[in-house]
Amino acid sequence: MIILIVLFSAIIFIIGYIFYGGFVARRLEIDPSRPTPAHEKSDGVDYVPARKAVLLGHHFASIAGAAPIIGPITAAVFGWVPVLLWIVIGGIFMGAVHDFTSLIASVRHKGKSIGMIIEDEIGSTGKILFLLFSWATIVLVIAVFTVIVAQTFTNVPSAASASLLFMIIAIAFGFVQRNPRINFTITSIIGVILLFVAIGIGLRYPLQLSQGIWTWILLGYIFIASVTPVWVLLQPRDYLNSFMLYAMLLVALAGILTYKPALQSPAFTQFSVPELGTLFPILFVTVACGAISGFHSLVTSGTSAKQLNNESDAKLVGYGGMLIECFLAVIALVTAITLTKGNYLEMIKTEGPVAIFSKGIGEFATSLGLPRNTGISFVALAVSAFALTSLDTATRLGRYAFQEFFDRPSQKNILHSNRYISTIITIIPAALLAFSGKWKAIWPIFGSANQLLAALALLAITVWLINQRKNAVFTLIPMLFMMAITLSGLGTLVYHNLLIHRHYELGVIGIILFVVAIILSVYAWKKIRSVRAEYKIYDKK
Repeated sequence: MIILIVLFSAIIFIIGYIFYGGFVARRLEIDPSRPTPAHEKSDGVDYVPARKAVLLGHHFASIAGAAPIIGPITAAVFGWVPVLLWIVIGGIFMGAVHDFTSLIASVRHKGKSIGMIIEDEIGSTGKILFLLFSWATIVLVIAVFTVIVAQTFTNVPSAASASLLFMIIAIAFGFVQRNPRINFTITSIIGVILLFVAIGIGLRYPLQLSQGIWTWILLGYIFIASVTPVWVLLQPRDYLNSFMLYAMLLVALAGILTYKPALQSPAFTQFSVPELGTLFPILFVTVACGAISGFHSLVTSGTSAKQLNNESDAKLVGYGGMLIECFLAVIALVTAITLTKGNYLEMIKTEGPVAIFSKGIGEFATSLGLPRNTGISFVALAVSAFALTSLDTATRLGRYAFQEFFDRPSQKNILHSNRYISTIITIIPAALLAFSGKWKAIWPIFGSANQLLAALALLAITVWLINQRKNAVFTLIPMLFMMAITLSGLGTLVYHNLLIHRHYELGVIGIILFVVAIILSVYAWKKIRSVRAEYKIYDKK
């Protein structure tokens, strides 16, 4: 049964990419001859054209953090059927559409972020509200993933030493591949070989430090990663990292096919789970990035759109990248449902979702001849790579959002122009949350904020399409669905944080996010009504 679940999902994703992805591409009128911002605004720092494979690697590594692993495994408490259905249906018709359309919308707006697109399509007030919302969400992302990576490095020290070695390799690769006379394929092969050499050295020479020290090191690292040109570290490291992530997926898939694990989890358990809440809306919020993620709209419009070499690459990068992440979410779900209900509940409580995933894939890999501990260490390293790439990309995106908030054409100010100050101001509140020790409480509200961010991005894209006099039903329906789910989920979490768990700061954050989303929706609806009225007048003429 497990094998059927995996193969069925893979086939459906491929069909969805070919047919529905093609449908969306036609609606967006993809034009390979149209110049992209990477060429029009090339600056060697943020706007840098990238090969299709390199950009897919960067994009996939950036969006596929630990969330598509943690979310589905945590949501499996409701039963595997509702989780699987949401991953597959949500991924094809909502998540991949969200990523693809936000990428093209940014490209058509000269590489601007979703916040700046909202200013163009809805107004300056809408832009301010969205940038506040997205910046707050990014702070939550940085806090959560800093803790996750620090914990992983502490518990699996081999992953830490391998990651540090790999950063050196990535920087060298970045400088080498800038030389057009050097064959890109050959340097890629050498880079991948060195990547796995670094993994071997890391397994042999683990670097053991405390979680607190790793947290400080990571905060320093993300500052550097945010302010350096993308071609120095972000682009090459994410590209090479993607091969490790692809390798992990292949090992997991091959291991499942040969190990043939048994399905031991019920298809459906109960509608309400005391630890989380009711299936609607909490399941959708908990699965989070495994089906749709607002953080992806910040990646597509923040970094990927600035590196897109040709519009014809956008379907693979945007739509395809999301479906690969959805497949990762399916694999993560499988590691949970091969456990008995009792074992699952015990592990989720004592060891957490990442341990379930790592041990599950490590066990499957034994059928391929890999030692179990080696498999577990490799998966742990891959998970930390997922989280680390999302972490440094999120910091750069937080810097963009902060700078755009203070972007005043009539006057220049240091908060807009200085990338060092904007990065520091973004990191400080995230660091305070990371050291607060409340990351498990932060996760649910991060999930709600992240999903609501997706609804707001779809809202902006819908207004843009309507302003272009295009049929926007394929983004309007997902937007309305996500808005209903996430506002309900956010309201539930605010209630729990304020009145039950007494996490007042998280409750206040939830209220702010809820109010901002409502106000922005009202502004967008007014804009849509005014545009439709203009069309009626124009059509009568």
